[in-house]
Amino acid sequence: MATADLYNLQREKVGEVELRDEIFQAPVKPHLFYEVVKWQLAKRRRGTACTKTRAEVSGGGRKPWRQKGTGRARVGSIRSPLWRGGGVIFGPKPRDYSYPLPKKVRKAALKAALSLRFKEGRVLVLDSFELPEMKTKRFIEAMERLGLKGEKVLIVIDGKDEVLERSARNVPWAKVLRCEGLNVFDVLYHPNLLIVLPALQRIEERLLS
Repeated sequence: MATADLYNLQREKVGEVELRDEIFQAPVKPHLFYEVVKWQLAKRRRGTACTKTRAEVSGGGRKPWRQKGTGRARVGSIRSPLWRGGGVIFGPKPRDYSYPLPKKVRKAALKAALSLRFKEGRVLVLDSFELPEMKTKRFIEAMERLGLKGEKVLIVIDGKDEVLERSARNVPWAKVLRCEGLNVFDVLYHPNLLIVLPALQRIEERLLS
């Protein structure tokens, strides 16, 4: 079973923690990353783009000119797609871009992403992440002590922590995420992964169930 050093907020080693091989020593499969990230981004698409067809554009009830005898092309409506202000041919309509993906695939991809970060030596486990007050300055000071200031980092916590979440929300290079929202896209997007010990236990429960 793999082990990782356990640190406090001062970057002092306070012990070791065992990591489940099924999660942090899983085979890294890039094709799973592709499938799951594509699925996640598709789910995020709003799909609200909408254009009007010639049936939906207002006006155009009267024929602009008679069918024959004018020397001009025949026209039945000023709302023809060929005319300025007319309808749109094959334009986008509101739609849902999401599609199902097996839970087994999603779990395997998340295990592979966590294993990749662990093999790269980018996983840091903290005993806790408690700030003295709700201030961005205090959060940045803590990250500086951990040697992660200015680095893209994903901080995984075990539940609601308003002090930490609000202190970090204006920091562009850091993201605080509750363990139930841990996902492949964020793990791959942030090269550094910081996990609070209680969150680690809940992640293992979730991925081994």
